[in-house]
Amino acid sequence: MEKIIFGPVPSRRLGRSVGINNIPPKICSYSCVYCQIGRTLRMTVQRQSFYEPERIAREVEEKVRKLRALGENVDYLTFVPDGEPTLDSALGNTIRLLKSLQIKIAIITNASLLSNSKVRNDLAPADWVSEKIDSLNPETWKKINRPHGQLNLKAISDGILEFARTFKGTLVTETMLVRGVNDSPREIEEISTFIADLAPEMSYLAVPTRPPAESWVRPPEASQLNQAYQIFSQKSLAVELLIGYEGSSFVSTGRPEDDLLSITSVHPMRQEAVYKLLRMAGAGWEVVESLLNSGKLVETEYQGKKFYLRRF
Repeated sequence: MEKIIFGPVPSRRLGRSVGINNIPPKICSYSCVYCQIGRTLRMTVQRQSFYEPERIAREVEEKVRKLRALGENVDYLTFVPDGEPTLDSALGNTIRLLKSLQIKIAIITNASLLSNSKVRNDLAPADWVSEKIDSLNPETWKKINRPHGQLNLKAISDGILEFARTFKGTLVTETMLVRGVNDSPREIEEISTFIADLAPEMSYLAVPTRPPAESWVRPPEASQLNQAYQIFSQKSLAVELLIGYEGSSFVSTGRPEDDLLSITSVHPMRQEAVYKLLRMAGAGWEVVESLLNSGKLVETEYQGKKFYLRRF
């Protein structure tokens, strides 16, 4: 029998999350070059019911009951399957059944089906939705996401905008940056301008950190990643990095090395901010030099300013 429920998984974004794998591997509307699950086995844009909503609700309820008996907290129930979750035509019914557990519901989608009003309606009761937005350029979109032939980027973009206009929950976006594909200033400018119109609570910039579907895929240079972060910030977007490190909370621990690595895994730090953090901890610049020499920290420049990022 397929394993539908897993976790809980610790997440910086969602706390302790119980995962729901509502799509068999790997059925998707995209075959992204960077996908850690590999190439899509069955590409489709036709929605269908894969598992009975009652079965999913029953298994989730059982998992939550066991966790609570152990004194473990569950912050979110997260639809994060081995394919595109909105291909599940029973998604709306499943969400409605799970609402009785009074746990927040999150959905991580590639947004490819948001031109469909039924999909938007199914997502509406969720508490937190993450939308993938890797490019607004049709040629780049086809190169990085390798979409199903029936999909149209303009229709998807319009659907994303419509969903953002009506959604009452927390909306975030995620952009995966691949070296030489969508990490140029022009691409980032287009993406960030579009995302600014959505007014998400947070925009995440990710890089491939696990073996991708295609061996040629590489993460961008640190300078390109920092540039993307700064361009997003200039659009008054709240932006964080997702570079494969779930840091601790960003409160001073009294250990400047840990503080620097934790913060720079999410936000590039300007040199002045690093100096300030070190002064507060009573430490000197040798801490930074040690992290640079060990390869844990990267120094880069943007518009004449030095920035520091955790190496990914």
